[in-house]
Amino acid sequence: MTVAEIQVDQRVIGIDSRRFASVEKALVELITNSDDSYARLEKSGTQVTGRIHVGYERHHAGAVLTVGDQAEGMSFEQAGRILSYGGAHSPLSRGEGTGRGYFGRGLKQAIFGLGHGWIETIQNGRFTRIDVFRGENGGYLYDDDGSDRRAFPADYARLGIPAGGPADGTPTDGNAVPSTGTTAGNGTRVTIVVDNPHVTITQHATLLQLLSDNIYLRDVLERREVELVHGHPGAEDHGIESIRFQEPPATLLLGPDRPGSFSLDGEEWPFTLTLKRARDVELTLKGDERTAGLVVESGMAVLDCQLFEFENQVGTEYLFGTVRCPALTEMLGRGKAIISDEREGLNLKDPFVAAFSRSVSRMIADAVQAEKEKLTHLERATTSGRTAEMIEHLLQHMSEAAVVDLGLETALPLRNGDGSPAPEPAPAALRFTTPFYYRPPGHPFHVALLLDPARLPDGGTLTFAVDLPGSMRIDPEPAPIAVGALGEMQRLEWTVTGDQPGDRGEITVRAGDYWALCEIVIAEHASRRSADQPPHHAIATDAGTQAATQTPAQSVPHREAHRPTRDHGVDLFTGYEFRSLHNTADRAVYSEEERKVIINTAAPTVQLYVDGRGRFRDSARLLLAELFLDVIAEELARRRAEQHGHAGDLEAFRNAKRDIIRRYGSDIHRTFLG
Repeated sequence: MTVAEIQVDQRVIGIDSRRFASVEKALVELITNSDDSYARLEKSGTQVTGRIHVGYERHHAGAVLTVGDQAEGMSFEQAGRILSYGGAHSPLSRGEGTGRGYFGRGLKQAIFGLGHGWIETIQNGRFTRIDVFRGENGGYLYDDDGSDRRAFPADYARLGIPAGGPADGTPTDGNAVPSTGTTAGNGTRVTIVVDNPHVTITQHATLLQLLSDNIYLRDVLERREVELVHGHPGAEDHGIESIRFQEPPATLLLGPDRPGSFSLDGEEWPFTLTLKRARDVELTLKGDERTAGLVVESGMAVLDCQLFEFENQVGTEYLFGTVRCPALTEMLGRGKAIISDEREGLNLKDPFVAAFSRSVSRMIADAVQAEKEKLTHLERATTSGRTAEMIEHLLQHMSEAAVVDLGLETALPLRNGDGSPAPEPAPAALRFTTPFYYRPPGHPFHVALLLDPARLPDGGTLTFAVDLPGSMRIDPEPAPIAVGALGEMQRLEWTVTGDQPGDRGEITVRAGDYWALCEIVIAEHASRRSADQPPHHAIATDAGTQAATQTPAQSVPHREAHRPTRDHGVDLFTGYEFRSLHNTADRAVYSEEERKVIINTAAPTVQLYVDGRGRFRDSARLLLAELFLDVIAEELARRRAEQHGHAGDLEAFRNAKRDIIRRYGSDIHRTFLG
């Protein structure tokens, strides 16, 4: 047994290993290593199977990864060298156009970043195994068992490599070399045991998607047969799935492989470009699984995925494609700093890359501008379901606050048959007989709701939000009722009992834009003789509404002057829309006729956060919070100034708006934070 320290700066290994503390990154490194090995055989004229098997055995606190191929295999000496050399010996640094770009450092760091592992390889009938692990003092060690040995049938079977020997199947001794034109008997498998507690143990379905979309595998998956084997054979979770990138349905904008070129220092360098626009599908905009942007390929290496001068700009969300430039790896071979120090993409500060970037950007500029133009003429936009839910909750809360907190009148005006305003406001379509039930413990009492079904929305539903503590019981439990099922019913009643003095609760009922609420308080010294007070503007009796043919004196009792109530109302803010107002000045306004907040899709600020398909990005919820706060505060301030007799008084309006922003600003922002 030979245990030795890996002859690379231990600090470098430690730093790089942290970059590979990801199941996906480690697998990408190993898969591309196998692809490189196949490519070298193909370059020599050897036929290859191109098969790469990825194993993923998932456990609760760890996992086991394997990546195996039927490619070159390694001799004992070669296997030892891959643990010692670094950047200067990698194919990509030599300008060979293969490899992912980690400059000979990826295999070791993939193992150490996840835990420990081993390399098993067969070449020319000889078997080598090297274990890679951390020592007790934290050092980076390996054990190569001192030498290789003859490969046995069990070794071939375990590694999934065809029986060793030449193409005719004749066995070889330990020194025999397979005949030219075949890779039979050669191959490598790397196994990694994931025992690093900081590594996420990914679900196999998630891992399949991550690998399928990974930009560094995009080209590999087209030319190799890569399969993901998960679980144990015979177990319930066992399965084999092909890892393939599924290009989204798209319209071709440029290409395929449209030729282009750029010049530097009097020399012309060619490239080809394919640009598409996705249809009916969202693209991923960031990360290694990015599906938007141009995948930059050079030879067999993927170097980056971006949109150059248009990166992160409006109008690029649905653009994707490929740009191929063989000269990039040629420059790497000459020692040029083509990719960044962190090996995470092109180095745009390099003059060669900068010239390349400018030329590609010029080619795609018209397509990007066309996408921006679509936003300029965008009439409507939508939000995600989660954002829409947040906004609906906010608007209901602020509609109730307008009545309950600020005492504003929001009821729709009553009109005569000719459409003219009626002298008296209509009774509320929903209202409790009293908004405040102050009752003693252990004493059942009635809670009654009065309603006018004729004014509730056809096809609507009467819904209830009951917020009562556990010590308070309501019988029967309020349940949704279709408005059509109410018939001529004008009263709903429940029995409530509270046991704990000091407890309080609320019941809110809604139907369309109408709502009503009551508060219930259990108090030790409350009167047991409390009776429900007549409802506001009551026209209903126990026998129902009096006949419409009666005289006003007979049908309606004497009314006091109308005053706003705080226990029922009509939603002041019934919804919102993203709509073009055909001006660029207003970002958002309140439509009094529609009772909606209108967000102007023609406003440049809004357009920044609307993608090319007319969808408002969830990442822009802060902007939505600002827009809704401004519009809601402005409308409430206007109504409050009018309520206090200051209509048209700019100073009174400003003071009211500042007060409302102080009062509700943080609530509105918290709503959009989820």
